[in-house]
Amino acid sequence: MAGQAGQGNSQGSSQESKARPGQRRMAQWTRDYARLPGIPDEYIGQDGAPRAVWTRFFDAFAAMAPADVEKRFASADRHLREAGVTYRAPGETADRLWPLSHLPLIIDETDWQQLSAGIAQRAQLLEMVLRDLYGEGRLVTEGAIPAAAIAGSNEYLRAVCGVKPPGGRYLHLYAADVGRGPDGRWWVLGDRTQAPSGAGYALENRLVLSRAFSNLYKSMNVERVAPFFEAFRESLRAGADRDEPRIGLLTPGAFSETYFEHATLARYLGFLLVEGDDLAVSGDRIHIRTVAGLKRLDVLLRRVDSNFLDPLELDASSHLGVPGLIDVLRKNGVVVANMPGSGVLEARALLGFLPSLSRRFLGEDLSMPHIATWWCGQKSAREEVLDRLDDFAIEGAYSRSVPGFPGHGPVLAGELSPADRDRLKSAIADRGVDYVGQELVRLSTTPVWEDGRIAPRPFVLRVFAAATADGGWTILPGGFCRIAEQPDARAVSMGDGARSADVWVVSDKAVATSTLLPAADTVRIKRIAGVVPSRAADNLFWLGRYLERAEATLRLIRVLGTPTRDPVNGASSGPATSLPSVERIQRLLVTWGAATQASRANPAKVVAEALQNPEKFGSALSLLKSAQRTATSLRERLSPDAWQVITEMTERLALQVDDDDAVVSAAELTLQELASFAGLAQENMNRAAGWRFLEMGRRIERAINTARFARQFGYDEAGDEDLDVLLTLVDCQITYRSRYLVGPALAPVRDLAVLDPYNPRSVAFQVAALNEHIASLPSLKEHGLIERPQRLAVALQAMLTTAEAAALDIKALFALEQDLLNLADAIGLHYFPHGPNASRPEKLTGLA
Repeated sequence: MAGQAGQGNSQGSSQESKARPGQRRMAQWTRDYARLPGIPDEYIGQDGAPRAVWTRFFDAFAAMAPADVEKRFASADRHLREAGVTYRAPGETADRLWPLSHLPLIIDETDWQQLSAGIAQRAQLLEMVLRDLYGEGRLVTEGAIPAAAIAGSNEYLRAVCGVKPPGGRYLHLYAADVGRGPDGRWWVLGDRTQAPSGAGYALENRLVLSRAFSNLYKSMNVERVAPFFEAFRESLRAGADRDEPRIGLLTPGAFSETYFEHATLARYLGFLLVEGDDLAVSGDRIHIRTVAGLKRLDVLLRRVDSNFLDPLELDASSHLGVPGLIDVLRKNGVVVANMPGSGVLEARALLGFLPSLSRRFLGEDLSMPHIATWWCGQKSAREEVLDRLDDFAIEGAYSRSVPGFPGHGPVLAGELSPADRDRLKSAIADRGVDYVGQELVRLSTTPVWEDGRIAPRPFVLRVFAAATADGGWTILPGGFCRIAEQPDARAVSMGDGARSADVWVVSDKAVATSTLLPAADTVRIKRIAGVVPSRAADNLFWLGRYLERAEATLRLIRVLGTPTRDPVNGASSGPATSLPSVERIQRLLVTWGAATQASRANPAKVVAEALQNPEKFGSALSLLKSAQRTATSLRERLSPDAWQVITEMTERLALQVDDDDAVVSAAELTLQELASFAGLAQENMNRAAGWRFLEMGRRIERAINTARFARQFGYDEAGDEDLDVLLTLVDCQITYRSRYLVGPALAPVRDLAVLDPYNPRSVAFQVAALNEHIASLPSLKEHGLIERPQRLAVALQAMLTTAEAAALDIKALFALEQDLLNLADAIGLHYFPHGPNASRPEKLTGLA
């Protein structure tokens, strides 16, 4: 018994010793944490005590060793970098790495229920307001909303007045930016009804943080987000007029600030990612331009602002939309989410009218208030704002910017110079409809991790509501949280050095795991290739070509830069090739735009330029950057592993390498990574049209490069040195030596590089593969005749099959190279038309 008692004491001491380090860490983290005066905080409640949900989180968090915490933080950062999670700040041309806060924003279940109920009520109210504004118009005629408050917004579209939304809804996705008000309750800071962004980034935040802290995530019973996206997808599907609709996500393109999010949502929801040029109007329907002709599109989830959707009836300068889209809407031919013109509800001029509209439509007060707002288009409100100007934040009534003042966000009169203050007063007095005065508020705060402890920082939480098929609303349990770096921020934009955070809605009981995958017994088995928009096929084709061009350049670099080693002391004695071969390689690199003519006197300089000179369009670095830009437009179609390989290659070559041996080593490593990408594509991509176009790009470019190599180094008078270079460039040294017991001879080398159908690097092998791919693609003409790309490929294959190596002189090799270039052009012209008015022979597949 004594032994047992002693053992118990030992266990108790052990548990206590384990608890103490965690308690000490907790005390150290929170020692200097203090709620900002008069500002609500997520960690410290209104009573001055830590909220229970945060105490529960930090207790579990502090149980981890500091080294383990830092390891998990690094894992999250590494995932963001490797997955290429990026965004683009307004006005910038380069992508930034997504800045994820290492701590989530945590909300308990009771608090969340109140918040989500207020969001659902607000979404329903705004749907009813939109229905009236674009329908009967009774709110304006009966004076519930002044006409000027609506007409002043360029988001009020007369072109859609009287158009009933196909699918029955104006709003399919609504979002509200919220924060805690002075009393600790949630307040609405702004409405997002145009094309709410952030849900895709919220999804990525959840993926990263739940992986980095998987055990903590599970133990906190965090509500899952998959049911929200499933309900949203089902609502869009239910709005269409056929059982299995085709849904597209309309993006402005790869230069959009949030393009990564568009690709993430399209991939996660199974939608087609399309741009305006991918779509065409035919009859009463919208169709996608695909490599198999026009295919009907039933639902369009738009991320393009309303005014740019149709250059025929809206902004005529737009290149982002679809000519004729509004007319298709009138004819009930496509569901658009959200309905064009819905952005009118984002106008701050309407905020002051929403409480009375809630009582009118819903028969109840708004359960969640918003910032007190005075629209200066009304005399009484304008006079009050001018009388107490220093007590208000002045905002634009219809836009993020304040008319007449630079930048985005509010203008504080008390912080203006006397001249600017007078100018602001005059502008409000002269044209008050363009301005609102809002109550001065500072954003509530949440804990962030900084230098080994937590600190309060202002945040804005964007909460999403999705319409459901039964007419209600479902709320994303979490949201898109942006955190400012400045302690006294009044607004948060991802372009102002802010960071984002995952949002955990936690429960006291276990939550059910969920997935976007449907139950197995409800899925009908399919074995169809799917739809490949022409633009996506074009990008896949050129991705293959850019990567193959980079490989050819790297092979030249490796041959030119590989030195011959002195057998005695190992010292370098110059390039391994003879002077004529060196000249030919250098001339080819200059011709390809990889190096400058002035560098040809120094082979080492040519090698360095061809590898890393970003100013030369043909350098390996430039070609890989082109491949990366092209891959950016294919994010929804490339696996994370494939994207990671491209990113790592580009980043590695961007690091300056000065040592000659290091240059060759970098080239060899990049060649290995290119082989890795080819393996990923070969083993992991579904054998559909998208894979075929990637393969066609690689095959046509490899054939062109091999023909060029054969012409440069397998010419009629080529000696052993040049032929040896050719065998090295086409990676056939081992094959040649196994077949022939003599040194390089012209005819056998030419046969191996050009005509051998069994050599995966020969021209004949590439042309045979191209024939197979082209023959597998659908015909775009209905007359049944062989189409031009296939006609050229068949002719090339016949010529290569019947040719003899002895007859492959320089003239024949040059003609072969030109035929391959013509085939590449024919593929592009046939399958990749550009622009909304591009003409090509294609058949309309109707309901397919």
